[in-house]
Amino acid sequence: MKTYGLADRFKLNLEANHATLAGHTFEHELYVSRIHGMLGSVDANQGDPLLGWDTDEFPTDMYSATLAMYQVLKNGGLHSGGLNFDAKVRRASMTPIDLFYGYIVGMDSFARGLKVAAKLVEERVFDSFIEERYRSYQSGIGQEIVSGKATLQSLEDYIIDKKFAVTTSGRQELLLAKLNQYLLEVE
Repeated sequence: MKTYGLADRFKLNLEANHATLAGHTFEHELYVSRIHGMLGSVDANQGDPLLGWDTDEFPTDMYSATLAMYQVLKNGGLHSGGLNFDAKVRRASMTPIDLFYGYIVGMDSFARGLKVAAKLVEERVFDSFIEERYRSYQSGIGQEIVSGKATLQSLEDYIIDKKFAVTTSGRQELLLAKLNQYLLEVE
């Protein structure tokens, strides 16, 4: 769309279960579309990653709903798009009340996810971590890489006399613990 100048005319409608089928997470798909200014609307559902087809289940995964709403909030909302349920009840659920419960659990999942995501954004939980984690890209060789000024030769010159590469932990377990904490604490 960007190649043909259509990015300002179209936005993406992302479906959670399609991300699953592509081997991605829903949050990843939302993040990538958001940073490219292409997030339009959301088909809020979930699928079973073990089945390999589009099952369009009502969303119940609180982690995914929270991280999805986090991306929507970081996007400033969905603007002219929306959040809809492209979902259906399971085969063994066949009464009208089952459909009613499906909508309730889906709305509750995304409502709770929105509340938790708002608190995560407000308290800059992920932003602060990411800024610290990638601070080396704000100056020196890191900034040269990001700005596109680095070449293979300049990278070789930089690293050739270094004895050890300095690495820092991604602290994924800490971030997951913080996400758990917020999911359990936010009212």
